[in-house]
Amino acid sequence: MIDPGLKEFATPRQAEYVDAIIAHGTGTKAAKAMGIDKAALNRGIVALKKKAALHGYAPAYDMHKIVPAPFVVRGTSTLYDDLGNQKLQWVKTRLDDEQVEQAMREFIDSLVEDVRGLAPVQPVPEVAYRDLLAVYPVGDPHFGLYSWRAESGDDFDLSIAEQITTAAIDRLVASAPAAETGLLLILGDMFHTDYNQNRTLRSGNALDVDTRWAKVMQVGLRALVYSVKRLRSKHRQVMVKILKGNHDEHSSFAIALALDAYFSADRAITVDLSPAEHWYYRFGQVLIGATHGDKAKMPELPGIMACDRSDDWGKASHRYWYQGHIHHDEVREFPGCTVEAFRTLAARDAWHSGEGYRAGRDMRCIVHHAIYGEVERHRCDIACWVMPDDGQGNGDTGDG
Repeated sequence: MIDPGLKEFATPRQAEYVDAIIAHGTGTKAAKAMGIDKAALNRGIVALKKKAALHGYAPAYDMHKIVPAPFVVRGTSTLYDDLGNQKLQWVKTRLDDEQVEQAMREFIDSLVEDVRGLAPVQPVPEVAYRDLLAVYPVGDPHFGLYSWRAESGDDFDLSIAEQITTAAIDRLVASAPAAETGLLLILGDMFHTDYNQNRTLRSGNALDVDTRWAKVMQVGLRALVYSVKRLRSKHRQVMVKILKGNHDEHSSFAIALALDAYFSADRAITVDLSPAEHWYYRFGQVLIGATHGDKAKMPELPGIMACDRSDDWGKASHRYWYQGHIHHDEVREFPGCTVEAFRTLAARDAWHSGEGYRAGRDMRCIVHHAIYGEVERHRCDIACWVMPDDGQGNGDTGDG
């Protein structure tokens, strides 16, 4: 017989397996009644028991202290008396990265189910140059970051992040040529924090955050939807890639899922959902690699590209890496490949201001020809949006 308590940890299908075994007495009879292979049922039950054990539930081994998801049991220590009865048990837990990511996926999937395909298909632009690709690399937007001018030199909050991002997209789309393909490339750290505790997930560093995490996600999604629609008004094909950063390893993927669901009815819009650290796209003789930049260093990237995409490397005459993370302009030429880091539109927070960081703030549009590589670029500086200070500390913002 199977333990009914396992159903607490079961998927809907695994719960059906448990009910069938209880109803029919054995796994063999349950599988026959369900019309499935017994081995499939057994695999489902084994996976269920492992999942339950990770959460601290395995009565056969005296494990009864359940830990909530997304935590899993890292180990247990049990004290028994002379008669073999359990007296005390210590349960050590840890966050499970896979469960955190899966929980995020399931949460976003449930939220976007009712809006799947909601975006209407937009008319195709009349003019399109097939040999051109317009890339909009967006360096570390940090939606949710809070900065106070008196402390860090500039004001920045969720509302400002949305306004300057959409304004920059407006300006760059207007100035870009009518390339047939447009690529919106978020180079990581779309969000300043990954969860409600307003700390970095890896190191636990405290972050200056404006408002609640759920609201940050909503506004970030709204800004991305606007940006995609603007690109779609200029380019017949639009691709979107949102790379994960060190600030938003999980929420970056969640927002990509939501964006993919919203635009699912428009076949001209593609949202790439690969979770890989390094992403590649070849356009004719142009090969582009993108990564956040918090792991592999610039000199390592050309070799990584050559290893990961040896066939594309051989077919390309122009190879580029785009990254964020360091928040300032930096271009380094290596044999066969150029690596470039991009600025951010976000202001400095108090810590970075105190540490002396003073990089400029802008966004770019880079235009590639399928044969000749980069042929032009456009730049939108933060000065296009922020009005000059009046000398009294009362600088204001324009409308983009």
